[in-house]
Amino acid sequence: MEREATWVVVPAFNEGEVIGETIRSVLKQFPNVVVVDDCSSDNTRSIALAAGAHVCSHPVNLGQGAALATGIRYARLHDAQAIVTFDADGQHDINDAQGMLKLLVPGQCEVVLGSRFLGTAKNISARKRLFLKLATFYTRLTTGLAVTDTHNGLRAFSAVAADSIRIRQNRMAHASEILDEISRLGLPYKETACTITYTEYSVSKGQRMSGAFAILADLALRKFYK
Repeated sequence: MEREATWVVVPAFNEGEVIGETIRSVLKQFPNVVVVDDCSSDNTRSIALAAGAHVCSHPVNLGQGAALATGIRYARLHDAQAIVTFDADGQHDINDAQGMLKLLVPGQCEVVLGSRFLGTAKNISARKRLFLKLATFYTRLTTGLAVTDTHNGLRAFSAVAADSIRIRQNRMAHASEILDEISRLGLPYKETACTITYTEYSVSKGQRMSGAFAILADLALRKFYK
């Protein structure tokens, strides 16, 4: 996939401390980056613009799922043929995205999912590992997808996948919802190793266990009432 046809979507909420460095690292590999500022109260938007990113801004805080949906729509409006989703907090390695894009083959592989458990998870806490294992077990049970990492923000979508997948979960439950959509639509996918680095900053911004279990409950209810 040509670099010029690829867009990197970065959802961001109060990431002014790190967003500039994240964007600069991405721009070394890909020329098209869109940051979706989810109504930050800090200088995330201005720093992202200064670093060279396109920026979409939500007037109210909607959540990471909604930010991803906005960014994906924006990228497709700019004729993106491949879309990479990338976390703002610096825990992903943009070099992993290059390998993921090589795996995208129209009709054969429409989605590539990053997995820290096939690669490296640096400084991951026992509680975080427990939640991720529970989420993976639940997703495998409900979707039939043989995945090893259900809440990894590093993904690559073809244009077909980007146009087909509907993200309705505005907040963190979107990660499992995307996998549900892959299963429902029968999209061919692959999972590949990636590196996640848990810095002091990313850990401080991370999902609390109480919120993690709320995600599981939210998804369970959605399944029940579907």
